[in-house]
Amino acid sequence: MVEVLKRSLRHSATARWITMGVVSFTMLCGYYVADVASPLQTLIESELHWNSEQYGLFTSAYGWFNVFLFMLIIGGIILDKKGPRFAGMLASFLMVIGCTLNAWAFRTPSLGEGTILGQNAQVMLAAFGYAIFGMGIELCGITATKIIARWFKGYEIALAMGLQVAIARIGTGLALQTATPIAKAFGHVAAPVFGAAALLAVGLIAFVFYIGMDKKLDASEPADDSSASEESFRLSDIKEILTNRGFWYIAILCSLFYSGVFPFIKFATGLMVRKFGVSEEYAGLIPSMLPYGTMLLTPVFGRVYDKKGKGATIMIIGSFLILAAHLILAVPVFSQWGIAVFAVLVIGFGFSLVPSAMWPSVPKVIPYRQLGTAYALIFYIQNLVALMFMPWFVGMVLNRFGTTKAMEEQLVDGAKKMVEVAHYNYMLPELIFAACGVLAVIVAFSLKGADKKHGYGLELPNQKKKEPEAVPAA
Repeated sequence: MVEVLKRSLRHSATARWITMGVVSFTMLCGYYVADVASPLQTLIESELHWNSEQYGLFTSAYGWFNVFLFMLIIGGIILDKKGPRFAGMLASFLMVIGCTLNAWAFRTPSLGEGTILGQNAQVMLAAFGYAIFGMGIELCGITATKIIARWFKGYEIALAMGLQVAIARIGTGLALQTATPIAKAFGHVAAPVFGAAALLAVGLIAFVFYIGMDKKLDASEPADDSSASEESFRLSDIKEILTNRGFWYIAILCSLFYSGVFPFIKFATGLMVRKFGVSEEYAGLIPSMLPYGTMLLTPVFGRVYDKKGKGATIMIIGSFLILAAHLILAVPVFSQWGIAVFAVLVIGFGFSLVPSAMWPSVPKVIPYRQLGTAYALIFYIQNLVALMFMPWFVGMVLNRFGTTKAMEEQLVDGAKKMVEVAHYNYMLPELIFAACGVLAVIVAFSLKGADKKHGYGLELPNQKKKEPEAVPAA
């Protein structure tokens, strides 16, 4: 009698890594859109006649629907109930629609003549599009994370998540580098945003390829596979997640840590121009080093976590580095561009350490069937604090307390004229980011203490066994 062997597709290293690459490319497209407006701040203010508070309002719109309409949490429940195929396609469509609306608002100057809810109509419509996009990219993020948790369970999960984050951040780096040249080449700030919408369409097509891979995985799974036999998600599981102390430490750490990173990226180009004297054309290059640096380091630290453990310790070190870098940037006398480069590199180092350990730690604290909703709740809190409140708050502080105006003589149309010029002091925003770093260090230490008490295994390696052999099919 000939024995038939049945082998799960996820036991194939080639299949696992192809899946990771496809999903990561879709995330790369989304990250490009998320930060495509960041290096355009000064151009947006000059071409569209926005101020820094309006720009901060626009960037904060990323989390409006996710926070106020609880769309991120609803998306997590949809992910756990409907699966990653449905959730991923929904996310991709939302990203394309939102980005297109954002670009249209940028390209329609007449909108600035009206108001919506007491705000400039162009600002509000661009923000509305960005909010729709925010729903899509956040749902895409938790979907990608759960996909990797399934495909790499028992394997190189931290390395895979680190590589996924690293590849996605190529999109951030490309956005910071290319947005301004594209806008100047086409003569309008809307040009790179329209290009980003086209890139998202390519990402949607890539996700369709993943769907085919996932169907093959389902067909290859043995009937007694642990991931397939787990009980399906129930609404009552939300209470179970919210009463998990480890979940709260990770969620709060996530929000505080990213409050010192993502809002900084939004304002970093303006900081480079106005404090460090870098020209607008090249100002995006310095903050672009941040995501490019993480491309190399995040997978390295993820591999360390897989093989050696020390996840909580890694998060403590990364939080401390964010704190130190923002304190350096806050010092007024440090205005040389070399110091800016050094500080951004330190932020990039911390930006690699914390996510490399934080995201793979969630499956150690939360059961697989609840992962989609758990990640959604973490992302919800992150949206509320780091992506919605903090950009608006920093923009408001900069506009009201960090801006002074003075009449200066400048060359206008070939003649010297006295014009009103705004001068910006970025010390207060940087101190706000540093305060987030202080709190992140405290919470990271608390998480390490909780790990010792409850035995989550955050300091233990992730990869515990070699790739299993094929199992006989009945």
